[in-house]
Amino acid sequence: MEFEASQIQILDLETPLQSLRDRIDKAGVNNQVEKLISAMESVKAVERQESELQSNINARRAELEADITELNSKLAAGDTSCNSLSDHLSESLEKLDLAKMELAARLREIVLVKRQLGEVPSHSELIQYERRFSELYAHIQEKHRQTQKYYATYNALLEIKELMLKETSLLNSISSQFQDAIISTAGRMKLIDSMEKIAKGSQQKLEKVQVGLRAEQKTCDVIRERHAAAIAEQRRCHSLLKTFQEQCAKNERLRSQSSV
Repeated sequence: MEFEASQIQILDLETPLQSLRDRIDKAGVNNQVEKLISAMESVKAVERQESELQSNINARRAELEADITELNSKLAAGDTSCNSLSDHLSESLEKLDLAKMELAARLREIVLVKRQLGEVPSHSELIQYERRFSELYAHIQEKHRQTQKYYATYNALLEIKELMLKETSLLNSISSQFQDAIISTAGRMKLIDSMEKIAKGSQQKLEKVQVGLRAEQKTCDVIRERHAAAIAEQRRCHSLLKTFQEQCAKNERLRSQSSV
């Protein structure tokens, strides 16, 4: 029971971790995450240095203040070594000023690192960027489909226009030759030859259209097969997900019973 419970816990942890990795890879923010982690480690290191430096500064300040108090006491008592005491006091004050300057420089470095860390987007901001990129991608895909549809409609209408112009030209040619065919035999022969050429051209055009139709039908059949395969895969995934959820619920019940 305990072994099964540990396996369930590992599985429960691996699923959100894998989901988080997939979302990070999908958003393409691995570099930003690495920069964020590096910046956080830098801030932690600087904060540790700041804490250590602050402790050292406080200890040195306490020592210097104790020396100053001792010197003031000696001065008040009328010690004969006033000059040496004054020199020692001046030296202690200089050391204190240097320590304050060093602390100020370290504080400026810490502020700079924190500012750089603030420029790196947080986890919630990365999730928001991912959502916006997904919405933008969906919008671009929709615009792309609309553009393809408009281009296909334009090409179809342009082809229809060309066919109608050719048909009008043929009808005008037949009409002009028909008058000559009524008058003379040569005109009739010319009209017959022209009609045969028109029929032959129409047959070639029909064959070309049929070839294109067969190609489109083949592409349509392939797309239908892919769609059917995708639907079958979707159903299989739903079935596996349902089985997985049932198994998880069963394992949860077993874990609850074992813990009791």
